[in-house]
Amino acid sequence: QVQLVESGGGLVQAGGSLRLSCVASGSAFRTSIMGWFRQAPGKEREFAAAISWTGGSTVYADAVKGRFTISRDNAKNTVYLQMNSLKPEDTAVYYCAADYGPGVISTRLASYDYWGQGTQVTVSS
Repeated sequence: QVQLVESGGGLVQAGGSLRLSCVASGSAFRTSIMGWFRQAPGKEREFAAAISWTGGSTVYADAVKGRFTISRDNAKNTVYLQMNSLKPEDTAVYYCAADYGPGVISTRLASYDYWGQGTQVTVSS
């Protein structure tokens, strides 16, 4: 069983930055694709960013491209999401997810096998 624990959320003013972290249990972390998703109040959960198990490939949603950066440290079983130039529309619960599938980065929720409990990010205007 894999457990994912997110941290780093909080309240920030528009234009500010936050870095989210997600620590995974288990030695299989380094073979998993890791993703970040978010869910705003009253909206469906949506893809934000994902990274391959080597860290060599990344995918971003258009809404965050150029402002967010996903990275990972396999020695620490941790994936990060650096969020810069935050906007009020980035306000959401952010979830970390792990995909132990065939190795192709997916933006689909259904492709991910394990999920964290989420961390709240609130951006004030």
